[in-house]
Amino acid sequence: MSPVPRTEGAREGPGRERPETGGTAAGKPARKRPAQKKRPAAQEKPAPKGSAKSGAGGGRRSGEGSGRLPRTRPPFHRRDPLKRLNVALLVIAFVLSLFAGRLVQLQTIESGEYSEQAMQQRLQKITLPATRGDITDAQGNPLAMTVEARAIYADPSLIAADTRQPVVNALAPTLGLNPAALMKKISQTDTRFVYLAHGVRPDQARLITSWDLPGIGTLPEYRREYPNDSLGASVIGFVNDTGKGAAGLESSMNDVLSGRAGWQRVEISPEGQHIPMGKDQKRPSEPGRGVRLTLLRDLQFKAQEAIEKQVKASGAKSGSVIVMDPRTGEMLAMASAPGFDPNRYGESDNSLWGSPLVQEAFEPGSTGKVVTAAAVMEKGGVTPKTPYTVPDKIKKYDVVFRDSHPHPTERLTFAGVLATSSNVGTIMASESVSGQQLYQTLRDFGFGETTGLPLPGETAGLLKPPSQWSGTDRYPIAFGQTVSVNAVQMASVYATIANGGVRVKPTLVAGTVGEDDAFTPSQAPQRKRVIGASTARQISDMLEGVTTDEGTAPKAQIKGYRVAGKTGTAQIVNPRCGCYDGGGYIASFAGFAPADDPQLVVQVVLQDPKRGSHYGGDAAAPVFKDVMGFALQSEKIPPTGSRPPIVQIHARD
Repeated sequence: MSPVPRTEGAREGPGRERPETGGTAAGKPARKRPAQKKRPAAQEKPAPKGSAKSGAGGGRRSGEGSGRLPRTRPPFHRRDPLKRLNVALLVIAFVLSLFAGRLVQLQTIESGEYSEQAMQQRLQKITLPATRGDITDAQGNPLAMTVEARAIYADPSLIAADTRQPVVNALAPTLGLNPAALMKKISQTDTRFVYLAHGVRPDQARLITSWDLPGIGTLPEYRREYPNDSLGASVIGFVNDTGKGAAGLESSMNDVLSGRAGWQRVEISPEGQHIPMGKDQKRPSEPGRGVRLTLLRDLQFKAQEAIEKQVKASGAKSGSVIVMDPRTGEMLAMASAPGFDPNRYGESDNSLWGSPLVQEAFEPGSTGKVVTAAAVMEKGGVTPKTPYTVPDKIKKYDVVFRDSHPHPTERLTFAGVLATSSNVGTIMASESVSGQQLYQTLRDFGFGETTGLPLPGETAGLLKPPSQWSGTDRYPIAFGQTVSVNAVQMASVYATIANGGVRVKPTLVAGTVGEDDAFTPSQAPQRKRVIGASTARQISDMLEGVTTDEGTAPKAQIKGYRVAGKTGTAQIVNPRCGCYDGGGYIASFAGFAPADDPQLVVQVVLQDPKRGSHYGGDAAAPVFKDVMGFALQSEKIPPTGSRPPIVQIHARD
């Protein structure tokens, strides 16, 4: 028997051979291995020198005598530290290269962008408020002025959630803020700056600062103050909490008064502190210009006192007084009642914030008859002595027009018609001119167009062209109804007559004052001749008859002075029916003095007086006398000493 070839893994023992199918070292039978084909001797390759098969060295192959197959050595054997070190170094080098690349990207390629973002996080833009210009009367007395104040702000990022409620509890009652709105402001997460209050008094701001509340600070600004409280409030208006004019001249002239606010960008540290050497950008503010009015403070006070007293006494809905210089068109006083205090405007009804002197339209009633008189005397050939047979009512088409009170038929001159304020006589005189001529005269006196005073919301009143008149419209228009005006428009009518027939456009602003106290006067008002001087003089003489004992306004007389004027008692349209029934009355009086050298015009209007008489001669004329008497004395206008003309009231057959 030929010997069995020795295979890998077979154990050789002295004097014996172990077959391939031998058991394991533990004596358990080994799994049978598939028989290996015997390689022919001719194909056997000689073992490499020094190998297990080489008999020269006598060395054994790995696994010989172990009873196991030889293991394949892994690529990175744990017993090979050099390779492990190389791999670790490669990984570290790769990671470091990533860091280095990112650093290069941040510090070179994108450095500008990130630097700008960081700067924007630190920069805060602060508004630098401009000093608002003062509003003064004609003599420089302040009516509205700017005083030092503080703004309260918050940095919500510095106010922790658990400290927000204590901050609200401290600030809300002190600053008069709504607690819920305040909490919402200081809870914002997308900003580091939010205003909480403006116009805070310096002493109040110092108190808040002393509390050392987290994230709460103050900034200097200005606060609007009205030293005369409600005086002239309907003209001056007020500035709201945001620093913008919200009514009156404060609103309409806001661009002039407010100037231009500046701004400053400063770097703020994470703790909310200003970085002194940080980046600082600034655009200085430009102060507003002051506005000097034509009003006279003392006369304004007297007018306001008089109208407030009469509104209260008569139970009227409202009232107004205007004092005007007919020669220059300057408004010397513009008072209305009820009013409000602009220092505490939030405590008053917002319906009182307007300027009723230009915003409220009313039917002038008999005060408008002077325009009809101007038309018929200029274009209809009527004179003060033109006689009329005047009943107490007259029918035109299907409408009956009546005088204010029943009376027997009278023979009156046109001067008498005006003095007794006869509607019927005025209608009869108006028929001497056409509807177009009457309309054009009304337009020349300023009806149907705004006066141009710089007050918001002025109404032009109502004056339809003749093409829109119904068959009977021209008759009530002749005695001051079916048309409407504002108080300034009506005062301008009497100023035109007092100025010899030349209409000077009303003006309220004398000019503006710059930083250096340089005064820049306003443009001279427009002047236009409306009627001839002779006609104006005749109308003035007839208006003196109104204030005589035979006229409708003896209560307008001022001792020592010649006074000319006209009463008005107009019905108010009832909105429920579009008729005059139950609508109430408007009592008015407009006049000037001295009648032979007019220097002052006073217009008084009372809306719907409820107590006492509703006639203009009783309700409005006494206010005229009170205000005009004071104005003549304060302006040092002496009586002329001339004798008044004799006005013929009744016609002589």
